[in-house]
Amino acid sequence: MNPRVPSFRFARGRSGPRRAFTLLEILLSLALVSLLLVALNTFVFSMSELWGLRTEHRLFDQHVRAVTRFLEGELRAAALPPAARANSTPIALQEVRPQNGMMENLLTFELPAGSRLFTWPDRPLPEVVCSFQARQNEGLVMLWHSRLEKNFESDPPRETIVTPLVSGLAYDYYDADTSRWTTETTLKQDAQGKPMTPRRLRLKFTYGKMTRESVVTLPAPGEGLPLF
Repeated sequence: MNPRVPSFRFARGRSGPRRAFTLLEILLSLALVSLLLVALNTFVFSMSELWGLRTEHRLFDQHVRAVTRFLEGELRAAALPPAARANSTPIALQEVRPQNGMMENLLTFELPAGSRLFTWPDRPLPEVVCSFQARQNEGLVMLWHSRLEKNFESDPPRETIVTPLVSGLAYDYYDADTSRWTTETTLKQDAQGKPMTPRRLRLKFTYGKMTRESVVTLPAPGEGLPLF
């Protein structure tokens, strides 16, 4: 007796008539997608503009810090041996005649090995005398020449722009009697009318609508290597 083979019946589902999108629904969908794309593009462009603005601020701040560190390093090198001799004032005010021919009291110091910013017409020379000057529409300028040059006393020093973004230079003085700091836009004079060497330099940087200020302390002369 043969066993029965079970039989299965598959029920066919009945599907109703399919409903298509109307023209009004398609137009409404396209309008919503267009509004979404416009909003997305506006967001992306606003974020890129904001990011670019922050990048500009960040680069400006980095430039200010780099120039400040450079000046601090050059002045520190001038205040240490062999640049700073015993019983001397390695960083002081001296009368300097720039290339424009007008004599001016400028903060002056000496770098035995020169600086990486200097571009010599011939081989580099040691014993380089340097000065700083802030000029309108030019920036911070370093004036320099070597004592070993033939016409050191008569020729004006060479000029190198450290940064075109310095728009102002002020001087900080400390009064030990009153224990107060004062900031002067011009060099302060003593009772004899001679200009006084400041304790700090205050640099103003300007780029577009952005302004920053940095302070450079003039180091005291040392008798050995720095403790770092």
